Amino acid sequence: MSSAGGHRIGEFARRVGVTPELLRAWEQRYGLLQPLRTPGGFRLYGEEDASRVARMRRALDDGLSAAEAARVALAAAPPPANGLIAGIGPRLLAAIESYDEAAAERALDEAFAAFALEAVVGEVILPTLRTVGSRWEQGSLGIGHEHFASNVIRGRLLGLARLWGRGAGRLVLLACAPGEQHDISLLAFGLILRSHGRRIVFLGADTPLETLEQAVGATGAAAVVLSTFDGDRLAGDATALRRLARTVPLFLGGPGASLALTARLRVGRLDGDLIEAAREVAAMANG
Repeated sequence: MSSAGGHRIGEFARRVGVTPELLRAWEQRYGLLQPLRTPGGFRLYGEEDASRVARMRRALDDGLSAAEAARVALAAAPPPANGLIAGIGPRLLAAIESYDEAAAERALDEAFAAFALEAVVGEVILPTLRTVGSRWEQGSLGIGHEHFASNVIRGRLLGLARLWGRGAGRLVLLACAPGEQHDISLLAFGLILRSHGRRIVFLGADTPLETLEQAVGATGAAAVVLSTFDGDRLAGDATALRRLARTVPLFLGGPGASLALTARLRVGRLDGDLIEAAREVAAMANG
C-alpha cells in the first residue's frame, strides 16, 4: 500500500466487495481498472478505480452484460459525491429510529460500495452517531436507539477490520483508556489508518495501562493511540503514561484529550478531525 492511499489487489478487493480474480478479469478484458505501478512492479488501485467498480456493479445489477456494464462504468463521469452521500445519512438515521436493522445495513452497504472509506466515516457514520447522541440527550431518542446504532455500526466496522494486522507496514496499537467503553470512533480511526498502510493491533475498551505496556513490548509497536472521552480517568495514571511515552510515541485522542492534559503528560494530542488525525499518525509511523 502506498503512502498516497493506493491499495494492492487483495486489500482493494476486500474494500470494494469483488474477488481479486474477477477484478483482474475486468481489468484485462475491459480496461476497467487503471492502477498505478510501484517501482517494485506492484499494482496500486485508488479511489477512481473503486468508483468504476461501483458503477460496474450497479450496471450489472440493472441487467446489463459484463461488456455493456464496463462501457457504462468507463463512460460515466463520477457523480458529485457530496450530493449522493448526503442522502445516505438520513436513511441510516431513519432506520435507527425504527430499529430496522435490514434498512440500516442496506444504507451502509450502499455507502461502502459507492464511496471511499474516509467519506463514509466522515460524512455518514460519525455525523449519524453524533445526531443520535444529541437527540438522546434532548430526549427525542431513547437509550435503546443509541445502543442499537452503536451495535449495528460497530459490527460493520469490525467486519471491515478483519485481518487489519497483516501486511508489512509499521504497527500502531489502539486502545481505550481504563474505564472508557466508547470504542467506535477508535475503530473508525484504525480503519482509516489501515488505509494508509499501517498495521493495527486493537485492544478495545477499558484497557488497563499495564496491559497496554505489555502489548507494546510484545508487538514492537511504532506508536500507541489511547482514546478517552473523560480525561479525569487518566488523572492518577500520569507516571505510567509518561513511562510509556518514553518507550514509544504516545498520542491521546477523543473529547477527553485536552491540551492541558497532554501538555502535563508530555504526550502527543490528536485534535479535531479524525481523518486528519489518522493521516498525522500514519505520517509519523512511516516505514
